[in-house]
Amino acid sequence: MQLLSSLRNRIPSLALLLSVFASTLLTACGSGRRADGSLTIFGVLYLLFAVFAFISLIKQDWSIGKKIIWGLVIWFFPFGGSIIYFLFSGRS
Repeated sequence: MQLLSSLRNRIPSLALLLSVFASTLLTACGSGRRADGSLTIFGVLYLLFAVFAFISLIKQDWSIGKKIIWGLVIWFFPFGGSIIYFLFSGRS
């Protein structure tokens, strides 16, 4: 029982780590990188915006279904998804 309680306390930090890792993977798409692999200004801005959006999403006290839907919007619409999330999510 104590193991389950300990795991429940670690879940928010694990989710945060996963979101940062997922946001890093999102920047691997071509539009934010130069031919030599370095990030452009757009890529850096997108990375910061996406990480902030995922952190904000994880902190919300919504149901898992709503978080998944907003996470998919952020994931499949790279820069616009983050903007849509911040404008229309009704977050507190």
